[in-house]
Amino acid sequence: MTSPRSRAEFFVEPERDGRFGGPATGDERPMLVAFLSDHRATLELKCAGLKSELAHRLVEPSTLSLIGLVRHLADVERRWFRLVLAGEDAPPRFSSTQDPDGDFDGALADPAAIEAAWQAWRDEVAFAERFVAEAPDLDVEAVDAWRGKVSLRWVLIHMIEEYARHNGHADLLRERIDGARGI
Repeated sequence: MTSPRSRAEFFVEPERDGRFGGPATGDERPMLVAFLSDHRATLELKCAGLKSELAHRLVEPSTLSLIGLVRHLADVERRWFRLVLAGEDAPPRFSSTQDPDGDFDGALADPAAIEAAWQAWRDEVAFAERFVAEAPDLDVEAVDAWRGKVSLRWVLIHMIEEYARHNGHADLLRERIDGARGI
């Protein structure tokens, strides 16, 4: 007989899990950076070990899939850190004005497309991490067409919220794929 499992158990054994070990006191910047890093690692963990299943759309009629989330978050990282804060000419990689849901609708089970999505996400995360590390402080500001004036602080908080919401989606998708559950 096996013991009942709680949904709040860890996805991996706590001693092997490197997430959620950031500072709980002290300066704001290391805390925000650690929380965002933990949420990025959670997305990777929820997708770990899957191949074509990453493209499964399991909540019809939605086109939501794990690899769609990766593509979406690559575009979100790109938008806030490259386009808004760094002021680069950086159109989205996976969506457009003509195809606003291209990040999800174009998520395919093709291994090359899956690898391209992961590479795009890794590239955007690396850029964001460099940008944050090199920023003089959290009060760096830029103007966004949607929000108006935003600070790096606001963007970091928004990104934590964005990942937290989508990691909730990833929890449900992963459980539908193979029963894996936990935080």
